[in-house]
Amino acid sequence: MSSAIYITTPIYYVNANPHIGTAYTTLLGDVIARFKRLEGYKVKFVTGTDEHGQKIADVANRLDITPQKFVDEMSEKFRSLFQIMNINNDDFIRTTEKRHKKGVVSLWKNLYEKGDIYLGKYSGWYSIRDESFYSEKELINGKAPTGAEVTWISEESYFFKLSKWQDKLLEFYDKNPNFVVPKSRFTEIKKFVASGLRDLSISRTSFDWGIPVPGDSKHVMYVWLDALSNYLTVLGYPDNKHELSEFWPAIHLVGKDITKFHAIYWPAFLMSLGLEMPKQIVSHGWWLNEGEKISKSLGNVIDPRDLISQYGLDQTRYYLLRDISFGNDGNFTYQSFVSRANSELANKLGNLVQRSLSMVYKNCDGNVPLFLKQQLEHLYAEEDILQNAMKLLGKIKVLFKNYEFNKVLEVIFDFIDSINAYIAKHAPWELYKKDFQKMQKILFVSLEAIRYALLLLIPFIPDSAHKLLDQIGVPTNYRNFNCLSKEFALKSQKKIEKPVAVFQKIELEV
Repeated sequence: MSSAIYITTPIYYVNANPHIGTAYTTLLGDVIARFKRLEGYKVKFVTGTDEHGQKIADVANRLDITPQKFVDEMSEKFRSLFQIMNINNDDFIRTTEKRHKKGVVSLWKNLYEKGDIYLGKYSGWYSIRDESFYSEKELINGKAPTGAEVTWISEESYFFKLSKWQDKLLEFYDKNPNFVVPKSRFTEIKKFVASGLRDLSISRTSFDWGIPVPGDSKHVMYVWLDALSNYLTVLGYPDNKHELSEFWPAIHLVGKDITKFHAIYWPAFLMSLGLEMPKQIVSHGWWLNEGEKISKSLGNVIDPRDLISQYGLDQTRYYLLRDISFGNDGNFTYQSFVSRANSELANKLGNLVQRSLSMVYKNCDGNVPLFLKQQLEHLYAEEDILQNAMKLLGKIKVLFKNYEFNKVLEVIFDFIDSINAYIAKHAPWELYKKDFQKMQKILFVSLEAIRYALLLLIPFIPDSAHKLLDQIGVPTNYRNFNCLSKEFALKSQKKIEKPVAVFQKIELEV
């Protein structure tokens, strides 16, 4: 067994329903987790919901229900979406859980005992929408950089000595040039820190929906200190030493709008606690809808549940991963969605598997052609397509390390194109009467090449990949990356059933 790996999404703020951005971040984590498990890693993949703060209190008040009732209902919507999306997370953390509250109280006390928390007074600009404080120089036309309205507030507050860690953060950044990816976003972070850090207000007294500050219950903890701590509390901080030592530090997947909190505040908290820094902050772009920023006010929010119910689960997963370059914004269009699903999944992959299996079912009495071990060695030596199949994982690992999932899928589908070209070149349907043995060889080589492609597609479209692997007769215990070799080739004379189409053509509704 290889070493353990810990992957997190941000915990999602439950003031509004989950959307395509929520689905995308969680899907990235799911793909990485599945890929690493197939490589042999022990994986801890965690997501969850962030349930405290002024926004939550305000929304619950407008709905005339308790904040707890509101967050219970909203958190379940996120959990339900992830089940629908076939997200294979190992844990789901909520900030209203006892285990989290207990851990955050301990974390606060530890920061306080280190001398990095003090009581003062905060006066400045605050955005309720962002749950974030902004300096005068950060405002753009009187608003937050995100476009959110800001309010001047002045109240007693506990502060974290963020400024104390400025030089140590810059030193850490210099020594770890891949700490934040992509590099363009890391450059922004370093410039922000180098321009000067102010101490961070980490409590509020103007509302009470939050975790009370230990020893001073008129204060509740600032929502970002509460939320960021989940990455430790879900591991059982501070008591579960085994879980913490096995999995910490983490790879954090975040949207570009919350990179600052994860790349500045969170590392500073960890430095104060004397804990190891995260392995990496992976910061992705936003999804646009037909070129426009997605917002409730524009009425263009994309509900991933609607996409799945209308077009299919793996079609949705595939599109979100295939149609965006890592780090950049993606532009969702229904035309591109349908085009990808039909062209690549239904035509290139689905038709390839179905016509290959149909020929085996019809012409070989449903038996995978028989090849002895010596013949198998010869096939692998003489067939370029099988030589290329064995090189695929090496190519993909390089791209995967850089989170270039769209390019990973491009490589796999280029290989699928080559299988289609191989079949077209040799036309096995014409060989049934002329050269039955050659027909068997072409069909076996095609199915064996398909096996490689399907194993590599498991992290991306797991449900469909497993259905297709079932159809070509790959045993469930032969479905990991160790099996990407001739030693795990298709079993000759394996009886197959009549093939069934896995991907249906999608009609675009106008």
